[in-house]
Amino acid sequence: MSNWRNSQNDNLFAAFLQLKTVEEVAAFCRDLMTEAEINEFSGRWAVAQALSTGKPQRQVSAETGVSIATVTRVNQWLKRGMGGYQNVINRINHHRPKDVGL
Repeated sequence: MSNWRNSQNDNLFAAFLQLKTVEEVAAFCRDLMTEAEINEFSGRWAVAQALSTGKPQRQVSAETGVSIATVTRVNQWLKRGMGGYQNVINRINHHRPKDVGL
């Protein structure tokens, strides 16, 4: 069994809850991660968002530039993960103004 939930990781997760603006999150992430790591995570997030709209995996890979292997992995997490991607996607969709074509 994986031990990814531990006190050190929970401490990191709690740190994210202290951030209030996109600028604060960006600064924290840049101090925490390399630019390559940030780009990797943002790519996965873009993939999750695109897949949630029903786009085919190969199309998502072509549009995002993310490898098909990563797209497939994100798709598995989106469908059978812990619900983290879907939770945030639902919140974004819930808070999006209805008359804006985003």
